[in-house]
Amino acid sequence: MTFLFDADHWREIGQVLRANKLRTALTGLGVFWGIFMLMAMLGSGKGLSNGVAEGFSDGATNSLFVWSQRTSKPYRGMPIGREIELTLADGEAIRREIPEAGIICPRNQLGGYRGGNNVTRGTKAGAFSVMGDYPEIATIQSVRLTSGRFLNHLDIEERRKVTVIGSRVREVLFGPVEDPLGQLVRVNGVYFKVIGTFQPRRSHGGHDDQAQSLFIPFTTFRAAFNEGEEVGWFALTSRDGIPASKVEEKVLAFLKERHRVAPEDTRAFGHFNIEEEYNQVQGVFGAIGAITWLVGIGTLAAGVIGVSNIMLVIVRERTNEIGIRRAVGATPFAVIAQIVMEALVLTSVAGLLGLSAGVGVIELAGRVLVDPNAEMFRNPEVTLQSALLAVAILVLSGVAAGFFPARRAVAMHPVEALRAV
Repeated sequence: MTFLFDADHWREIGQVLRANKLRTALTGLGVFWGIFMLMAMLGSGKGLSNGVAEGFSDGATNSLFVWSQRTSKPYRGMPIGREIELTLADGEAIRREIPEAGIICPRNQLGGYRGGNNVTRGTKAGAFSVMGDYPEIATIQSVRLTSGRFLNHLDIEERRKVTVIGSRVREVLFGPVEDPLGQLVRVNGVYFKVIGTFQPRRSHGGHDDQAQSLFIPFTTFRAAFNEGEEVGWFALTSRDGIPASKVEEKVLAFLKERHRVAPEDTRAFGHFNIEEEYNQVQGVFGAIGAITWLVGIGTLAAGVIGVSNIMLVIVRERTNEIGIRRAVGATPFAVIAQIVMEALVLTSVAGLLGLSAGVGVIELAGRVLVDPNAEMFRNPEVTLQSALLAVAILVLSGVAAGFFPARRAVAMHPVEALRAV
């Protein structure tokens, strides 16, 4: 390996590559473009993945929601179309009988799901969602407070008439300057004191509904609006290490048995599993990542094939030189090493420039072109692991690009090489 430290050896490599600058530049461009596109696609894919992950950060990914509907099958003498009503006792029974369940939050909404209610403050009014909740809902929905505090268990126990309002509620009832903390708002003739404000992490889709919501203690909700023991739906999480789908299956089976619903009745209870959706999205991005590497490596391979073809041309042009070197005692290994190093230098220089340019463009996009509040594309980046893997592929490609032409060079007898024109 002493040739690696031989200045004459490196000077010869430079002369060979400079002998036809246009050919060298065009060959290197293929490698440059291949690694540049690979970095750009990896960075863009990471930006999309980060955007989706940010969307799921609004709540626990191991959460699920269960609500009652109407039966679609007769069972134990009960008719079709029977309306099921969930109660607080169901929540206690789930907590007692299903240890895999973590947080169990009964929830109610004034006017039912997506019901809007007239909320007033002086001469200002708006139609907003009024939610009866327990403090744990902040963990499931990842409520981000902007001022004050969230509900606590003293509010629940003492049935305090307090509320935490969303950013849109604050905007309509208080404006951008006035401090809402300690002020009163009226819901269906009942006054509630504002103890906190919040805003959703994102601003589109279902998150607009959250911004137009008011949280009040579940017990206060029952007393103020005569809701009794009825529960609109349950928000639950699974314990650490337990799939939410397992808890979902057990909860549905338990509720069906408890409310005398046929086991095969799929319409009696509605349910939604965030973990399942999250895993599906992660699977999609895993496939996108695999396709990105496949396309990127394919593009890089096209450039490497170009390098290999150029090295074949260079070997043909230097047939006499190779014959002379063999005749004066150069070993086949020395000839192969020389040609492989020439291909490796060309591939590595062009590839590292492409890698640097690709990473630079992604960093520039992350700083300049991407809105920090963007929801579908956030913080594009190329991970160190991906960059190192790309460098390894680059080095192996350079060796391969030079090895096959080099084998052809040493396969020719020195006398025949000297005779070649």
